[in-house]
Order: sequence, then structure tokens, then C-alpha cells
Amino acid sequence: MSGPSDYQPSNPALQWIERRLPIIGLVHSSFVVYPTPRNLNYWWTFGAILSFMLGMQILTGVVLAMHYTPHADLAFKSVELIVRDVNYGWLLRNMHACGASMFFFAVYVHMLRGLYYGSYKEPREVLWILGVIIYLLMMATGFMGYVLPWGQMSFWGATVITNLFSAIPYVGESIVTLLWGGYSVGNPTLNRFFSLHYLLPFLIAGVVVLHVWALHVAGQNNPDGVEPKTEKDTVPFTPHATIKDGFGVACFLLLYAWFIFYMPNYLGDADNYIPANPGVTPPHIVPEWYYLPFYAILRSIPNKLAGVIGMFSAIIILCFLPWLDAAKTRSSKYRPLAKQFFWIFVAVCILLGYLGAQPPEGIYVIAGRVLTVCYFAYFLIVLPLLSRIETPRPVPNSISEAILAKGGKAVASVAIALVAAGALFLGSLQDARASEGSERPPGNKWSFSGPFGKYDRGALQRGLKVYKEVCSSCHGLSYIAFRNLAEAGGPGYSVAQAAAFASDYKVKDGPNDAGDMFERPGRPADYFPSPFPNEQAARAANGGAAPPDLSLITKARSYGRGFPWFIFDFFTQYQEQGSDYVAAVLQGFEDKVPEGVTIPEGSYYNKYFPGHAIKMPKPLSDGQVTYDDGSPTTVAQYSKDVTTFLMWTAEPHMEARKRLGFQVFVFLIIFAGLMYFTKKKVWSDSH
Repeated sequence: MSGPSDYQPSNPALQWIERRLPIIGLVHSSFVVYPTPRNLNYWWTFGAILSFMLGMQILTGVVLAMHYTPHADLAFKSVELIVRDVNYGWLLRNMHACGASMFFFAVYVHMLRGLYYGSYKEPREVLWILGVIIYLLMMATGFMGYVLPWGQMSFWGATVITNLFSAIPYVGESIVTLLWGGYSVGNPTLNRFFSLHYLLPFLIAGVVVLHVWALHVAGQNNPDGVEPKTEKDTVPFTPHATIKDGFGVACFLLLYAWFIFYMPNYLGDADNYIPANPGVTPPHIVPEWYYLPFYAILRSIPNKLAGVIGMFSAIIILCFLPWLDAAKTRSSKYRPLAKQFFWIFVAVCILLGYLGAQPPEGIYVIAGRVLTVCYFAYFLIVLPLLSRIETPRPVPNSISEAILAKGGKAVASVAIALVAAGALFLGSLQDARASEGSERPPGNKWSFSGPFGKYDRGALQRGLKVYKEVCSSCHGLSYIAFRNLAEAGGPGYSVAQAAAFASDYKVKDGPNDAGDMFERPGRPADYFPSPFPNEQAARAANGGAAPPDLSLITKARSYGRGFPWFIFDFFTQYQEQGSDYVAAVLQGFEDKVPEGVTIPEGSYYNKYFPGHAIKMPKPLSDGQVTYDDGSPTTVAQYSKDVTTFLMWTAEPHMEARKRLGFQVFVFLIIFAGLMYFTKKKVWSDSH
């Protein structure tokens, strides 16, 4: 990529290969002796981080695809079985799901760095355009991947986004029908998206190769925007850039591991732990955080076609950036006005992300329109105008001269901006998930919270007893097998005890030799049987409302903690909103309906349930279940115990996850420290 190389390996076998396929020389010229500007800061390490994340996404995606079933009736269950039954399936799923967010976080930093330092200017126009193409392919891949779990938000997100193509004149309806494979989102849609989601990452990898090729042809930009003139301005790519990138990747992995092992659901949506149901629309259909600014632009324009054009134009306009900004000075470091407008643009993007998570009504719509105008004005008005009227500060004559005046203020300001961006994005997501018209559930002290949290075995066993004697008459546990009760990290029963527990249940089996179905005692390999033969029977027995399966209830329910708690939650690793909600609902029944509140006939008042009207009658009362260990037989104790048990049914590998997370963190901290001191040693010789 960097031109012909005269490198010849010393090993005879490698020499034989090199004469026939000079790949070793290509690698040597492109990634070893390639001259790299010596003034690159840590924002340039995000290129290596993105390469690493692309590899991780492809690797984990291939393994997950081996176990995934792309069928509308089986997709949701197959994902859960990956997490529960595949060896380290929970780790693969978390790495892939959290990796998508980390990938987009890194690409946004990478793009903003290029925007700030003018990496799109001549002679790097093709390099920049290839980057925009990669970004578009990433957005398509991420959207299709989000559909695959086939939860509520997956299904309705697919319905809303694919419907946008119907706004295209003449061919819109045909495109939508082609995407759906029919007349609504269904099994053909899922198959198409799975196929494309598997294919597109390899296409991205191909465009990345072109991107790197263009980078090596045009040469790397640098914070001062000055082209290297002498050998003093550059250093060999290896070991200087590789060791610096290695340290940057190690630090990034700490953030990545934080989400994988301690906050795997923090960036997701609770509704996606509910199986897709075409008959029930979620109250807030919100895309993943990395799409929110463009979603806000789409919704701020009242005309459907104009909104779609605006959304796609917000991305496509980046391709024309090299010609919209005609300023000769590349880096905003030497352009005072450009620097100020850049940070205003960053603030506009953050605010658009916030608005994208809010309901499209009132002030949010007006603000969205104003910020949409600001977004496009930055590219179409501000940058062209600044190139004509701005007087930049003097640019250093060489990179060596610039190093002598090097400062770190930009790094600190960008870091603060990124923290603020992340906080606002996450806060907007939390607000979007807030329950409407209900009190906020009180927080609880759970034994399983925090980095070293573990399940209370006594609480698990008591909770199982409450479930069996009270909840099992209406609710199933379809993802829990009796054998799970004897597995590590669970209630702590022996294999014999789990088998004895299973034998108390009657399980339908068959057909037998006569072709008849029959009932038999449960076995450890059996799953907890449902109390009803089908959903219709469940609805008929419960006033028209089907009791939900409780296997994932603590992850399928959540509430908005609001500002500033969502920030504290990130640092304290608080992810027990679902547990708080379930425990609160169990204790939130009141016999007397407050004044001014109307409850439909056949419903019951619950102060924590959204809308306050719940079909389920009060399930618990004091003294209802007898505990053998002497624990209080109160509603509060029952609620906490059964919620702890239901948290285990939703996260049976939680203890293993946190235990492995601690080991990984210790390793990464030591590794990052070693990389840092190695980097200092390598770079000390260059300075």
C-alpha cells in the first residue's frame, strides 16, 4: 500500500514465499517502516481501536450465528438459550451487543477528530469518503443486528424504520415489500436481515482495506495539519505507533469490559426482553443511542418524504465536506472561529440525540426543527463562510517545530465534551424508559448488586417456594429447567434435590407407542411447565390479560431513574431497576383508590404499575407462605425473596460474569500499565 518494498526476509522458507507472493514486504512497508507523523495524539489511536472492534464483532458474530435460529417463532428463544446453555454464551452475547455500542462510540470519536483536524482536506478526499461509506454500512449492519433478537423493540423498530422507504415516490412500496418479504414484518424479514447482517461486516472489512490503502497513499494527517518535510518529522510505524495504539486499545478495553461484565443491559432497552408481539405497541419506540440524532432530524420534519431525505442527507452531506470547507488551514487548532463553531456543532449533535429519545410533541418538536437547521447550517453556511472571512493563526513550518509548542488543553476539552455527550445520551434513554403515570419504585439493597454481588442462597430458596405456592398458578418459567436449580450460582440444591423437586410436577409427554399423549413425573432435564396450555386459555382465566412468563421479568421491566442518578448508576454499576420495579409492584396494591383516579372494572389499583390499573389481584398477604428458616412471613419479605429468585431466573450466570470480570479487569489494568511504560521507553529515544 505504501509502494514497492526492498525488504527481504532472512528465512529461506519466507524468501521462497516472498518471491512468489510479496506479502511480507507489503506488510513491512505498510505497518513497520511506514513513516508516521511524530506529533499524533491519542485521538489517532481510535483507528486501531476501530480495527480491533471490527475484528471482535466479526469473530463473536460468526460464533453466535452457529447457535442462532433465524425464525420468527424461535429467534427470541434461541438467543436466550445461547446465553443460558452455550458455554460462555453469555460472554459472547454481551461482547457482541455491547461491542456494537463501543464500535459506534469509537467511530464517532474518530469522525469528530477528523472533522476537528481537517482530515478530509486535500489530498485525503477519497480517504474521507471511504470513511463515510464505512459509517453508512455500519448503520445498516447495526440496525439489522438489532432486529435479530426479535424482542418488542426489535420488531417495532424494524416496522417503523422499514416503513420509511414507503415515502419514496413510485418505488417506495415495492422496496418495503421487498424488505419485508411480504405485507408486514415477519419471518421473511428476519431471514433477510440475518443474511445481510452476516454479510455486511465482511463488506465493511473490504472497504476498511481500501480506507487503509488510501491512508497510506495520501499519508496520515496530524494535529497541526502540516505535511512531513524531513525524517525528523516522522517515526517508523512500528514500534512507535503500534505500541501507542496498543496502549490506547488497552485503555478502551477497560471501558468495553465495564459494560460486558458489569453493565451489559445499561445501553439496551428493557422492552427487548419481551418477545415480539405485533398486537402490542411499546409506549416509546426508540432506536439505539447511536441513531438518535438522525432519528430526531427525521421526526422534526412534518412531511414523511422530506423527513427521510433530511435524515439521509445529514449523513450524505459528510461526503461533500472536502469541498464545502475551502479553508487552506487544515486544523481547527489554528482556526479560532472554526474551533468555536466545531464545539457548537458537537453540542447540536448531543442535543439532537437527547431530543431523539423524547416523545415527538410540544417543545421537543420545535427544538428539533431549530437544531436540524443548525446541523445543516454548519455544513452549508458556517464552513463555507469561515473559509472566506476567518484569519487563522500562523501554522508551524514543520512538525518538529510544532512539537516544541505542544499543549494538552484540547485533549482535556474533548474528554469533557465526550463525558457530557455520554451522560446526556444515557440520560435521554433513561428518561425515554420512564414509566408513565406511576410513582417511582423505591430502591432496595440487593445482595446481587455491585461488582462483587452474589445471590443470597436462602433468599433464592425462599423465593422459589413463593413462586411455587403462589405465582406458578398463573405464571410460567419457560426458560428455567429443573436441572438449573442444582447448577453453580443458583439456589444451591444438590442434583438429588433438584430431581426430587422436578418429580413433584406433572409434565405432558408423548406420543407413546399407542400414539397418545400422557403425563409423567418431571425430570431434571424438563423445564418448568406452564400453568396454561396456550395463551388463549391464560387470557380466558385472567379476565382477558395473559400473565407474562416470569423467566425474564426483572430484565423486561425498568423505569427511568432520571438526572443525575443515571450518571451515578454508571459508576456504581447499578442495574437493579427491574428488580426494584417488580418488588414495588408486588407491594404497591392498595384497597382504596385515591380520589380522582378511575380504575376500569375488573382491574386493581397499584401505585407503581404504569397507569395504576392492573388486572392481577393482590397476590401476596402476610402469613401466606410458611418459611422453614424462621424468616419473617410478611409481604415485604415475600416480595424481596421472590424478586431475588426471579433475578436469578433472568441472570443465572451473573456470579460467573462478575467473577470473570474482576479477573479480566486485573489483567487489563496490569497490561495497560505495562503498555504505558513500554510506550514511554520507546518514545523517549525519539524525543
